[in-house]
Amino acid sequence: MSRLTVTSKGQVTLRKDLLQHLGVRPGEQIEVVELPGGELRIRATRPTGRIEDFFGSLKSHRGKPVSIEEMNEIIAKGWAGEL
Repeated sequence: MSRLTVTSKGQVTLRKDLLQHLGVRPGEQIEVVELPGGELRIRATRPTGRIEDFFGSLKSHRGKPVSIEEMNEIIAKGWAGEL
């Protein structure tokens, strides 16, 4: 069991080992559920999306794919300040 201290602002910081146990990394979220009897349940929030939802999101809006040569040309113009 871990004991945490409540700050004067009413905040609690979870130690690194507890966050690792939850599998939470910086920028990710946790969910806190209030239970009867003054208890809380803390768990990692997991994404609910599917990989299939991402497919096609990077598709070009120009209609045709860009070749490697065209990409290199665009990059060169960008570096030269021509865009």
